[in-house]
Amino acid sequence: MDFVDGYLAGLEAAIHKLSRQDVSAVVEALLVAWRADRQIFIIGNGGSAATASHMMNDINKLTISPGKRRFRGIALTDNMPLITAWGNDAAFADVFAEPLRNLMRKGDVLVVISASGNSPNLVEAVRVARTEFGAQIIGFTGDPGGKLAQQADLVVRVPSPELGHQEDGHLIINHVVCNALAERMRSE
Repeated sequence: MDFVDGYLAGLEAAIHKLSRQDVSAVVEALLVAWRADRQIFIIGNGGSAATASHMMNDINKLTISPGKRRFRGIALTDNMPLITAWGNDAAFADVFAEPLRNLMRKGDVLVVISASGNSPNLVEAVRVARTEFGAQIIGFTGDPGGKLAQQADLVVRVPSPELGHQEDGHLIINHVVCNALAERMRSE
């Protein structure tokens, strides 16, 4: 089998084993947040930062339902001047935690996208969101999911040891979640 076939077969297997129950729980949690007019914050590093930006786009635009309140999603990954200021003037571990202190309110939601689940800046953001704001934490991780999987309220793990499969899976989860939200919002 060549690389292309092997990669796609591995991705297909991982998606086949993806917990539909866990993905559905994320949809339900985000619907609850939407009904309560909560802010959704989304973070990640590297490729996961790109997925966070993509999810912010989808949750804000794809879910629009005429006559209904819109989602309020922010990808903290999209403000490079603020990220680099906190990274330079304080520590890289603070690049998401500090903006949360400016923007987050009690009961908001933090979506954290991380293959390893162990990035210090993401773990610190989870700590701040939970302890200072009582936020609900949703994690999209690889398997086993690291500290994030242990600390999040809801976790969707992409069951593959391959980083590429995990990142591909996170984007697929985003599309499933946002399209399911759009469908559910239209029917309410």
